[in-house]
Amino acid sequence: MPTQVSPVSAVPAPPTPRTLPACAFKSPLIALSGVVDYEMYEKFRKQFDKASDQELVVIELSTLGGDPEVARMMGEDVRFASEMEQARRFVFLGKAAIYSAGTTFMSFFARQNRYLARGTRLMIHERKLAKNLVIDGPLTTCLATVQATLNEIECSIAIQNEGFQNLVLGSSVTIEEVLKRAPSNWYLEAEEARQLGLIEAVL
Repeated sequence: MPTQVSPVSAVPAPPTPRTLPACAFKSPLIALSGVVDYEMYEKFRKQFDKASDQELVVIELSTLGGDPEVARMMGEDVRFASEMEQARRFVFLGKAAIYSAGTTFMSFFARQNRYLARGTRLMIHERKLAKNLVIDGPLTTCLATVQATLNEIECSIAIQNEGFQNLVLGSSVTIEEVLKRAPSNWYLEAEEARQLGLIEAVL
C-alpha cells in the first residue's frame, strides 16, 4: 500500500503593510536635511540607533542631493534592519525636494513604505563623473590607466542601474524609461510619482 504523504501547507505571504494616516508622520524619529554626506550619515546613525526599540520608524528627508555612496550606506542600514527585525517597519517621508542621492536612498524602501509631502519634487538622474585622464608613460601603463577608468565607469553604471531597478519595482515605470530620461534629469511632482506607483501616498 503506497505511503500517503500529507500535503505541505504553503507558507502564508506576509501581509501588505497598511497605508499610514497623516498623523503617523507628526513626529518622525529620524529627521534629516541638507547635503547627503558623511556628516548627514553620522546624524542618521545616531538617530537610527536611538530608535532601535521602536516598531514604526519614520525617516524624514529633504535634500538637493549629495554623495550617492553615502545614500547607499544609509539605505543598506535600513535594509539590513528590515530583514533582521521583520516586526519593525521603516518608512520614508520626503519633503520639499528629494533630488539625486535622496532618490537613491528612497529606493531602498519598499514602495509601500515611501511617502512624499504635498508638492515635493523627486529628481532622478544618472551618476556624474568629473575626471581628468592623463596618458603619459609606457604604452602598457597607458593601457592600464585607460582600462582602470573604464572599469570604474562600468562599475558605477551597474550600481546606478541596481538602484533604478529597486526604485521602479512594483510601479508602472519601466527601467527602460528611467534609463532614457535620467541623463537629462527627470523631475517628478509628488502626485505624479504616486500615480506612477513609485510611492505609496502623498500627505
